[in-house]
This record gives sequence, structure tokens and C-alpha cells, in this order.
Amino acid sequence: MIQKPSMKVATMRMHVRTVLLTLCFAAVIGSAPAVAQQAALIPSQPTLAPLVEKVAPAVVNISVLSRSPVQDNPLLRDPFFRRFFELPDPDKIPPQMSAGSGVIIDAGKGYVITNHHVVDKATEIVVTLRDRRQFKAKLIGSDSATDIALVQIEADRLTQLPLADSDKVRVGDYALAIGNPFGLGQTVTMGIVSALGRSGINAEGYEDFIQTDASINPGNSGGALVSLSGELIGINTAIVAPSGGNVGIGFAVSSNMARSVMDQLIRYGEVQRGRLGFVVQDLTPDIAKAMDISRTSEGAVVVQVEPGSAADKAGIKAGDVVTALGGRPVRGASDLRNRIGLTRVGEDVELTILRNGAERRLRARVERSSASPQTAALQTDKGAVIPRLRGATVREIGPGMPMYGKVQGVVVAEVEAGSPAAARGLRAGDVIVAVNRKPVRNVAEFQAALQEAGRVAALDVLREDMSLFILIT
Repeated sequence: MIQKPSMKVATMRMHVRTVLLTLCFAAVIGSAPAVAQQAALIPSQPTLAPLVEKVAPAVVNISVLSRSPVQDNPLLRDPFFRRFFELPDPDKIPPQMSAGSGVIIDAGKGYVITNHHVVDKATEIVVTLRDRRQFKAKLIGSDSATDIALVQIEADRLTQLPLADSDKVRVGDYALAIGNPFGLGQTVTMGIVSALGRSGINAEGYEDFIQTDASINPGNSGGALVSLSGELIGINTAIVAPSGGNVGIGFAVSSNMARSVMDQLIRYGEVQRGRLGFVVQDLTPDIAKAMDISRTSEGAVVVQVEPGSAADKAGIKAGDVVTALGGRPVRGASDLRNRIGLTRVGEDVELTILRNGAERRLRARVERSSASPQTAALQTDKGAVIPRLRGATVREIGPGMPMYGKVQGVVVAEVEAGSPAAARGLRAGDVIVAVNRKPVRNVAEFQAALQEAGRVAALDVLREDMSLFILIT
């Protein structure tokens, strides 16, 4: 028989339960400050948000309205040409829309730096700030050889990014890429500096690229590559994209090169190429050993000096090794070429050279180059190699050639199989008599006509007993 607990026992149990609850509650209340104190000692989660908030307002979106390359072709103004090739009326071709990025580098004057290919052929440029304000921009100048352009907006309350000394950037430094990929809007990605002084991306230009694995995609062009100190170290320009998207290999024009171009665009509206009048090549370990040079591992060896040139007047001789320009070390031939090419015409520069094991310092005055790298033809024993007709060699019609004395123009001496020139239909023996209906009599006139033609050039070609047009884009 089970008996119920007496009233006295039940009352005692209730009293014990009350005491225990009171003690537990007091323990919790007493420990609250300790818990809060312990939480304060735990470090906050790592974040780059303060840096992004500081620099992001200086990066803008750029919308460009441009004419189709076909519209720029003067041949479309010829009704017969349009009818013959069944091409549309250029006035009825809709304009093209494209988007890119830019960086405010002078808030007071409204200067925005971007890529040449972003604003090339633009009829209207619109800059959108991070706060969604929009302004029409004026093109100050553009340079295709470095792919740098400068535009200007009239706006207040702007944020600018300070330009870093890109010579101080090191491989392994963290970097942020900020831009407008695929027109999505401002996007921030992070990576490291993968390599410095990259070149060979565009053989026709001046190159000093910073390579990064921060994600860069179409639309990032003209955007900022920023250091963790909040300085602009490069202008994002190109990517290696076998699949069409980012694979972790992006390139930015170094801030030092961008600064040089920007200064000339502001002053002249264009870049005046400098030259000293010598030919150089990289100082390799084998060349250094042959020349008994052990004091330096980098530099450029002078292999030829043009008589009467600035280099000749300064006393530079073949065999000299240029180790520094203006006190800054020279990494190689490409580095020296870039820096001389971007030095203002008429400016004196100091070259540090090694000659017979002794170091010397010479001063030379930079001359104006008669041709930029993307328009200069390389002369060979077979003729002239013109960058725009890669794979083809052209020469003037001389005595002994079938067309000599019968027609004026240039003859295609050689076409490399599988080259862009071959793909466009050029063949050895073709005679080019005009570009966009403008007659050409020699290689120099042909080169100038190609430069004036813009993106699309129609070549008047004579092939045996036929006349035909070949379009070069």
C-alpha cells in the first residue's frame, strides 16, 4: 500500500526547489558581466570593408555609345560599293552600346582614367558614380599603344584614388580589383600580384603589365587595381581567357606608366613618343658572361647607334650596357623602350651605363619619334612587315617585276600560311593599288592610308587579270 507524502514533506520539497532556482538565477546574473567581458576579448572577423568603403567611390562605371566599325568605312558612302556587296545604308545601322570602368584620379578637375579600347570610336561617354549620379564626359585624349584614355566630368563631391609608385609593388602583395564586370555594377574581387613587368600581350604597344589573380572579367576594363594601403597600382586592362571567362590571369597597366600617359594627354591631348636613336636587347646571363660583366644581372645592351641621333650626340656606343634611366634601374630592353617612349620630347634624361667594366653617366635629350610602334613597318630584306597585315610582307614595285611601269602600288612579296593576312585572302604576288579608294604609290603611303582608314580598310587588289576588294579589320 502506497502512502501519499505528508503535507510537511511536500512543503519541505517545495522550499528546497525554490532555494535551488534562486541560487541558479543568482549565478547567471552574476556571470553576465564576465561573459560580456570575455566576448569583448574575442577579435572581430577579418574584413576589408573599411578599405573598400574608402576607395570604391573613386571607381566609376562608363557607358559608351559608339558607331559600328562598318559605319566608319568611307566605302559605305559609295552607292555602287554598297550595291555590289549588298551592304546596308550606314545611316540605318544602329549605334553600339558598351560598358567599362574608370578611376577618378583628380577630384578637383574631374579627371577619370580608363582604357583606350573602352572609349575608342565613342560618340557619347556617360560616367556613373557609385552614388548613381550620371555625367556626360569629355574625352581629353586617348593612346592606343598603352591602352590608356583620359576623360573629364564636371561634378562635385568626388572621391579620388592616389596613384602609387608601381616600382615598389612586389610579387605576393595583396590587391583588390574593382570594376563593372559584365555590366552588373560595381564589384570587388581580391587576389595577389602574380608577376611584374609582363609584356608580349600586345606586340604592337608599350607594355609594363602587373599580373594578378584577382578576378577580372569583361567590363572590368579601365577599373582599379588597388593596394591594401588604398592606392592605385594599376588600371585593369586584359585577361587570358581560353574559356571566355576569368581563369586567374589578369593584367593591369602599371600606375607609373598610366601617370606618364595621363600627364601627356593633359598637356598635349596625345602622347608624343620619345626616342634616343639606338637599338637595344636584353642583357642575358650568356651576354653578361661574354662581356665579363658580373656587377649587374639586369639591363639593356646597346647593339646599334643611329648616326646623328640623340644617343650618338650623348656619346653612347654599341656595346654599352644601360643599367639605369633617371636613377631608376632598367630591367631590360622592353623596360627601357617603354620609359624612353613615354618621356616628354625635349626632356633631358640621365643614363647610367657600363662600358669596359666602368660605370658612366651620360645625358641625352629625348627626340620625337616619327612613328609609333603600332604604325611602324619593320624593314627586312624581303620587304616591309606591317603590323596590321600580320603574316604578309609588302614591297614597292621595282624593276624586273611584271607590273613595273604599268601600275603604281605595293606588291605582296610573301604571305605566311595560316597567318591573319592569309585568312583575309591576301596572296603573294597581289598588287595593292589603293586603300579605301585612296591610291598608294609606295610602302610609306600604304602604311599611312591604313592608319587613316580606321578599323575597317578595303584594299583595291590586282591579281593577275582580276580586280578585287579585300577587307581588313
